[in-house]
Amino acid sequence: MTVRVTFLCAGPAEGIHGPALGDGPLDEHARREAADARAALPPYSLALRAPSVRCAQTAGALGVAAVPEAALRDIDHGRWSGRTRADIAAADPHGLSAWLTDPDAAPHGGESVGRLCRRTASWLGSLPGDAGHVLAITETSLVRAALVHVRSAPARAFWHLDVPPLSAVTLTMRDGIWHARPVEAAVPRQRASADDAATAGAAVRDSRR
Repeated sequence: MTVRVTFLCAGPAEGIHGPALGDGPLDEHARREAADARAALPPYSLALRAPSVRCAQTAGALGVAAVPEAALRDIDHGRWSGRTRADIAAADPHGLSAWLTDPDAAPHGGESVGRLCRRTASWLGSLPGDAGHVLAITETSLVRAALVHVRSAPARAFWHLDVPPLSAVTLTMRDGIWHARPVEAAVPRQRASADDAATAGAAVRDSRR
């Protein structure tokens, strides 16, 4: 039994300086990049997306009729939604520090990183064996959480995983075991290299120490 999930990160939102946490429409450059990547998408049997404006517009630019899936929603930033990290650091430095270092902290009143990782792991575990190749257009946070799960990494590795906008990662489950690798043909200008994969792997190893 083989299940394959290709996570494609949504493009960046327009008018963001920092960037701000939370949802927003795509900027024009991201729309063009996504449209240019249509031919490079891998074959898939089911397309899903997070229920955000950014993910909906990314799917539209790609020409993908993706079904909204609540389980793929972005991490809930609570009171920090719409604010930049710089703004939060100035107003609540201890809260931001806790959020970035303690996976169970939720100083914004929203969702902790640990809870997001558990939610994402539960969704991956719910996929049926006949799901085939699932294309999931999501926020960066979901991809990080999925990588934490399939690599059996501690949740504190979450912030060490570099997943740029409009990049893609494929996860494959064979005989109950998940494997992760970069997707060569995700978005040509953002495709992950072997060096990128090695760097991400090193970050996970370091976080285990």
